[in-house]
Amino acid sequence: MTKASDSDKTSPDPSAVEHYIVKDPERFALNMARMVEQAGKAASAWAEPREKGELRDSVAEPVVDMVKTFSKLTEYWLSDPQRALEAQTRLFSGYMGVWANAVQRAGGETTEGGVTPDKGDKRFQDPEWGRNAFFDFLKQAYLVTSRWAGDLVEHADGLDDHTRHKASFYVKQISNAISPSNFILTNPELFRETVASNGENLVRGMKMLAEDITAGGGDLKLRQADYKPFEIGKNLAVTPGKVVGRSDVAEILQYAPSTEKVLKRPLLICPPWINKFYILDLNPQKSFIRWAIEQGHTVFVISWINPDERHGLKGWEAYIREGLQYALDTVEATTGEREVNAIGYCVGGTLLAAALALLAQEGDDRIRSVTFFTTQVDFTYAGDLKVFVDEDQVAAVERTMGEKGYLDGTKMATAFNMLRSGDLIWPYVVNNYMRGKEPLPFDLLYWNADSTRMAAANHSFYLRNCYLENNLTKGKMEIAGRSLSLSDITIPVYNLSAKEDHIAPARSVFLGCRFFGGPVEFVMAGSGHIAGVVNPPAQMKYQHWTGGKPVGTFEDWIAHATENPGSWWPHWQRWIEDKDDNKVPARKPGERGTVLGEAPGTYVRIRV
Repeated sequence: MTKASDSDKTSPDPSAVEHYIVKDPERFALNMARMVEQAGKAASAWAEPREKGELRDSVAEPVVDMVKTFSKLTEYWLSDPQRALEAQTRLFSGYMGVWANAVQRAGGETTEGGVTPDKGDKRFQDPEWGRNAFFDFLKQAYLVTSRWAGDLVEHADGLDDHTRHKASFYVKQISNAISPSNFILTNPELFRETVASNGENLVRGMKMLAEDITAGGGDLKLRQADYKPFEIGKNLAVTPGKVVGRSDVAEILQYAPSTEKVLKRPLLICPPWINKFYILDLNPQKSFIRWAIEQGHTVFVISWINPDERHGLKGWEAYIREGLQYALDTVEATTGEREVNAIGYCVGGTLLAAALALLAQEGDDRIRSVTFFTTQVDFTYAGDLKVFVDEDQVAAVERTMGEKGYLDGTKMATAFNMLRSGDLIWPYVVNNYMRGKEPLPFDLLYWNADSTRMAAANHSFYLRNCYLENNLTKGKMEIAGRSLSLSDITIPVYNLSAKEDHIAPARSVFLGCRFFGGPVEFVMAGSGHIAGVVNPPAQMKYQHWTGGKPVGTFEDWIAHATENPGSWWPHWQRWIEDKDDNKVPARKPGERGTVLGEAPGTYVRIRV
């Protein structure tokens, strides 16, 4: 007998019928019973807190809003019989094309074209989606339907902008949810894995589902990574420093220097309270905080409390007085310096802008330059989060928060995940609960899952004054009895946007530039809300655009901007040094004032 050559060896053909036939019916049946048992545990974990009155569902409110939105869409198309007929004809024509393609394949003909997924769509990568006539038919029928639904929204001329935005968002959510890639019998890869393992993947998946519902206290807390390898202060947020101040809403961290001389002006960072600050100190290679220290900054960071019922009445004034102003007092007491450079990230930047307008009226001029990371001050062109904000929805959130004094962190986490449900929800549902596979360790997704609660007064003020009423740029936002005006902010502003940001769109950030009373340097980074900001120069990733004054239209600015390779961080450093590059001997945390503990402190460790 001769040995087979390499050319004779062939990999298993996934389209072979045997890959879709159960080989061990007895074992398969046993695993189905085990799966049902685990599913029962998941159902129990979901039902128990509701039976005890510990949890009430608020599913009806978003469903009602979705129904109302689709009713307006339907009304437009059905109000004109000719228009409705044309829409139905387009869908029928698409189905006929798919059917004709399937008939040709069934007759043994080779077909080309057909409906293909968008570039970058990872759901249909398995060869069987194109090779197997059944799965190809499902894929094409799904794509025809979802694109037709999207077109209905796009071409509904009678909708106002907000209703159109919501309809488009809801259509996208439904389309992502009903994709054939999400179900065992309609996903060839899932089908083969289930058959090959005799259903053991489903047993593991239901076990993980029960664990995740238990971890969410009755709601599903979708795991997006293996969280076990990570620990705050051990391999996350490890830049050396001290806690040098603590108020009811914030801890103030001061980091140890790494240079003999430092810039005279300390740097104070105000992160968002919607997430935890260590996105800027994820690990030594990605840490903006560590990099800034290496450039000669004395870095202070506000670490916000993860609020509970005690903080329900803490609004923006409290966060300014007990957070930002308290941090300025701490910086001054610790370093002896009055003048500081400040950074605000996302909603932390919005709060900082409001605080600067207030402090300008009150005569507090300690902040001498301000940098905003992906920050909106005008919400005319706000991102997809605006879908969740109208009077009815805000009132519903306020009722929910009124019961406890805060909004559960899982609610905000779910909202953010829904903005990119095709990337942040359904791939993990399939991987975890159907394939039964643990997700891989990923520090960024650990941070993303480390959600925070929203204090009721704070969150209500934010939703109403920013997203709902856009009061800050109208001069109608009131804090401490004063009407705020961004034109009172006359210090230099470095305003960073991100090209693919879906939370603070670059166009929205650009529009906000016109409301400041001083010089504004507008910069657009490549990538999105996180990767566009956290982009260390050493990685040589993405790019950033710089240009003239942010006047005219956003499109005109882009057309005349200069594209620069790599990170924007060095550009920002030059901007800072142009304002004041005086240096003094390095300051060590604890030299003056009080030391309350080691960075990253205690507030950041409070979990939901």
